Amino acid sequence: MSFHFRLLKKSSDSKARLGEIATARGSFQTPVFMPVGTYATVKSIRPDQLLNELKAPIILGNTYHLYIRPGHELIRKLGGLHRFMNWPRPILTDSGGFQVFSLAKLRKVRPEGVEFQSHLDGAAHFLSPELAIEIQEALGSDIMMVLDECLAYPSTETVARESMELTLQWAERSLRARKTEAALFAIVQGGMFENLRGECLERLLEIGSEKYQVEKIVPPSGFDGFAIGGVSVGEPMELAYDIAAYCAQRLPEEKPRYLMGVGLPEDMVEAVDRGIDMFDCVVPTRNARNGMLFTSDGFIYIRNAVHTQEPGPIDPLCSCYTCKNFSRAYLRHLSMAKEILSSILNSIHNLHYYLNLLSDIRLAISEGRFSQFKRDFFARRTSAPREEIE
Repeated sequence: MSFHFRLLKKSSDSKARLGEIATARGSFQTPVFMPVGTYATVKSIRPDQLLNELKAPIILGNTYHLYIRPGHELIRKLGGLHRFMNWPRPILTDSGGFQVFSLAKLRKVRPEGVEFQSHLDGAAHFLSPELAIEIQEALGSDIMMVLDECLAYPSTETVARESMELTLQWAERSLRARKTEAALFAIVQGGMFENLRGECLERLLEIGSEKYQVEKIVPPSGFDGFAIGGVSVGEPMELAYDIAAYCAQRLPEEKPRYLMGVGLPEDMVEAVDRGIDMFDCVVPTRNARNGMLFTSDGFIYIRNAVHTQEPGPIDPLCSCYTCKNFSRAYLRHLSMAKEILSSILNSIHNLHYYLNLLSDIRLAISEGRFSQFKRDFFARRTSAPREEIE
């Protein structure tokens, strides 16, 4: 199997760690941020920009949306997702569980899978763990995710346990359904209850145990990595940090740890401090389209009137194409005029910020100064108040 994770260094005064993931389409170091390419495109960004200018090492594709449109069989026929979108580096695909979760009024969960209606035309569909794997294999994913049930916050412990049991059943079925050498990550669920999270991850590890191997139910390696799901669903972020820390301390050191759907820059720094390796989020591109831009000191809203005559860049410390060539005044003008270029330039900046932040984090861990990096990171933010929308 071409997938491999190697732990390179651990922080001496935190849980932060530097690692390397190898896939058939290239290797990259962790901690890593994965730009989200929901519909086989990272919004407002050309693939060559993402590859050569922003140097994204891996991106995320969305199983649910690509299944609904244009369909996984069409993408398979056209050579897979990498060829379809002209992206040569690794792609992680989610299972569609979170998107189905978001269709609360249009879905019905049962042991076999999830019945749901398309958000596009209301057509009826059924997603099982086996179909989720089939779709991801048709896409040609490098890292696949098991189908899981994502709970809203708050949920009772009884409801969380029922959901966890379903997620465990689906994880085993997903692992049995795998037919290719693509990596497969399990997802730890259990709501905001540490006892359930602990039980879930122990039973996920058992699925790859000797018992299962002897019975030839699953491959000897078990799961190739572990994700922490069910966060960023409305809970206070401190609670999400606690759950991330609890799970990271108990997950295998030799496997990558992925905190799904997180998040803001502050969230990623806090999660790295707790031992997390991988992140994805739509925030940098979605917020770029809405005029929220990230800087070394926090963030700004480019539509605020204070930027009307500002000749300087978004961030004087930033080396992205947008900051090297355009003023805040010009970017505000584009945003107010609703020009397409506004989304493009803002997205270039925000993605550069995110990817560069993770690069700086990796360097800090490699040089044994992550804790100081974290202190400096938050000191800059507390000394410069964030803008409010005018």
